[in-house]
Amino acid sequence: MALQNQGGTFLSNLVTRPEFTQYLSEQIFEQSAFIQSGVMQRNAALDARAGGTRVRVPFFDFIDPTEEQIKSTNDWGTSGAGYLTSQAVTADEEIATILHRGFQYAVDDLSKLGTGADPLGHVANQLAAAINKKKTATLLAQLGGLFGTIAANGVLGANTFNASGTTSPTSSNYLTAANVIKAKNKLGERGGELTAIAMHSNLAAYLEETGYTQVQVSGSSLSAAPGLSGVSYQTFAGLRVIVDDQIGVIAGGTSGHVNKYPVYLFSNGCLLEGVQQDLRVEYDRNKSSFQDLLICDYHYAQHVKGTKWAAAGDNPTNASTSGNLANVSSWGLAYAQVKNVPMVRLLVNTPYDSGTYA
Repeated sequence: MALQNQGGTFLSNLVTRPEFTQYLSEQIFEQSAFIQSGVMQRNAALDARAGGTRVRVPFFDFIDPTEEQIKSTNDWGTSGAGYLTSQAVTADEEIATILHRGFQYAVDDLSKLGTGADPLGHVANQLAAAINKKKTATLLAQLGGLFGTIAANGVLGANTFNASGTTSPTSSNYLTAANVIKAKNKLGERGGELTAIAMHSNLAAYLEETGYTQVQVSGSSLSAAPGLSGVSYQTFAGLRVIVDDQIGVIAGGTSGHVNKYPVYLFSNGCLLEGVQQDLRVEYDRNKSSFQDLLICDYHYAQHVKGTKWAAAGDNPTNASTSGNLANVSSWGLAYAQVKNVPMVRLLVNTPYDSGTYA
């Protein structure tokens, strides 16, 4: 017998059509500030559609050749034999762990009858925003593990500039162009590669108050991602601004000290995403309990260039406990030098949050 949907939007017919999943995937793409900015990009090298629990991507190290002085004698060169000595190109691998995520909503007939509305239709309308939020939380947990807490540095800890104060911060401890320049300088000459800056709204509010941000509109030639021309966005210190309140206070502060906020500076494409199985949304009917079900799952990898997953297991949670994303021991450095990883963290205070660590 065909399924009968009791709601007002015929959700069973909607979510089982291929167009719905395609539309949802496009919504996720269009709504993600990290994707819009060009910071997060899809990379087929991280796909694992044939199976597996982690992805290994080999790469060649940056070269630093040893120069040899050439002469017309028979004893020049490092070999002392009158010829150039061949130098080896070293290689390593970047490692990304595959994440398996999903959730389910259920609505019984009595709820629909009592409200006169379609709860699962409400869920479907918010799926893109909800999945983006969950993916961002996962990314921030990963960044927390890579950079570390106040008390414990991660493998990218050397790429942190701490401009914050402890008890009585002043404007020199806030998010300013001067502090951004100091943070960019952590990468030396490569600091100019940074293109975007992500922050909590408490920091963005200070920039708005002081008039430091500018509004830009991307044209088709300037759009960071295909199909996103005409998108308006703010810039600060020449960097595209990403505002997300999930970038909260950094952990590990001393009791009584003023809260520190992390600000992340990214280069274009320094965050990569691979897919093991495409986003899947399904609808089912549990007849014995008179419930409609909406089931969603996605299997993917998020990766920061130049790093590697170092924990023994895979499919970690976002937690800071051992073997999970926010734990500093879960990560290793693939590049020979940390400054070659095109990402920086800046720690600041803000007058919009005078709270202290408990």
